[in-house]
Amino acid sequence: MTFGPVLNGFSITHSQNITAKSQLVHLCFENIDCQHREEEMSSQVRLRLLPRARCMFDEPLQVKVAGLRSRQVVNLRARATDEKGVMFSSMATYKADGSGEVDLQRDPSLSGTYTGVQPMGLLWSMRPDTLHKRFTKICSLNPQVVKFSVHEEEGGMLAEATNERLLVGDGVIRRPVKDGNIRGVLFTPPGEGPFPAVLDLYTFGGGLSEKRASLLASRGFVVLTVALYGYDDMAKNIKEVHLDYFEEAIAFLKKQDKVGSKAVGVISISKSGDLALSIASNLPDVGVTVWINGCSANTMLPLYYNKSQILPALMFDLSRMIPTDSGAFNCKYVMQNALAEENKATLIPIERAEGRFLFVASEDDLNWDSKAYMENMVERLQRHGKDNFESVCYPGAGHYLEPPYGPYCPSSVHGVAGKPVLWGGEATSHAAAEVHLWRKIQEFLRTHLSCDAPQTKARL
Repeated sequence: MTFGPVLNGFSITHSQNITAKSQLVHLCFENIDCQHREEEMSSQVRLRLLPRARCMFDEPLQVKVAGLRSRQVVNLRARATDEKGVMFSSMATYKADGSGEVDLQRDPSLSGTYTGVQPMGLLWSMRPDTLHKRFTKICSLNPQVVKFSVHEEEGGMLAEATNERLLVGDGVIRRPVKDGNIRGVLFTPPGEGPFPAVLDLYTFGGGLSEKRASLLASRGFVVLTVALYGYDDMAKNIKEVHLDYFEEAIAFLKKQDKVGSKAVGVISISKSGDLALSIASNLPDVGVTVWINGCSANTMLPLYYNKSQILPALMFDLSRMIPTDSGAFNCKYVMQNALAEENKATLIPIERAEGRFLFVASEDDLNWDSKAYMENMVERLQRHGKDNFESVCYPGAGHYLEPPYGPYCPSSVHGVAGKPVLWGGEATSHAAAEVHLWRKIQEFLRTHLSCDAPQTKARL
């Protein structure tokens, strides 16, 4: 007996063949129509980045999704690759409202790399695909590119949008500096000015980070960020630090055409915090010092000025590093006690400073006890009858307080220890601290760095 084709596992006779073919064709069209409807539904989903998809790194963004089914549950994702090729990503689950819309300014994340109403959560909660990596964004010329996407619960992507987060604003001039001993980058805002001048000591170590300097310039400051070693033709290793280098940098900064402030500001973080204190305490023309999670003593390397040592170094004991289950170490108590009698010579005489201080400490800093250092400095200034300071303390924040909306870093390799260490903090609290601090820094600098009248000299 001759059998026709096999359909759904059953044999059919020739007399049934025409009917079966008709049913098969109808089934195929139904599948195509269903697929078309799914594609049409996906094409109707819109992911919007407001007010625009191209913005400054430190600007907030409104993420909105429309065109979903009423009460549909979706996953929103963000991903970005840093300058070293490390992928960072985040994910949050949202439930659309009755109109099929999700608004991150209004709606809570139900689960994922963060929960609750966090409009910028997809950015600061991005995590590396490899443990103990810090998001590397050193050069300001290229924006941080972030891919946002909306996915069904099963994983299928419904919509995607690209966000370019710029580090250099329109009209800001970036100029590499190689002048005398100075090695760094100068950022100048657009316009005639005059503008306040800021010396940025972003990191202590080889290389140079431009992120904070370029963003401050985009907010109306002339900013010079300088390297100490391992950059351009500088020595890769140093055994001492010289204040003369910073004196030269300040003189260079004050000579810039658009600089109108009579004194300069100095902004620092971590090890460069004690350098900023020494600059303010020993050099003229420093009106404002922003100290972020630093030390109250001169650390790691002796400090020289005019070829003479002015401060010995407070040292550390790496055997005090505490291992954790994550593979990173807790380094909070590796430094020697700065208040011990044998170490008091390392304390920086900040009572000599004529300018104003903004002290910033994170309560959960695990790099060292920055809150205790801050309290020591406040007590010291008060004991000398000084009130030229403000202090801010952030509960739940970790060591690296940076310009806002970058990925929070819980751990990475320490430049001195050479091993991964914990920086401390809880991501949500840390992100909120960065937003508040960034505004505070700009307000403090503008308030205490007064500028002369607008320049009127002819330009040839």
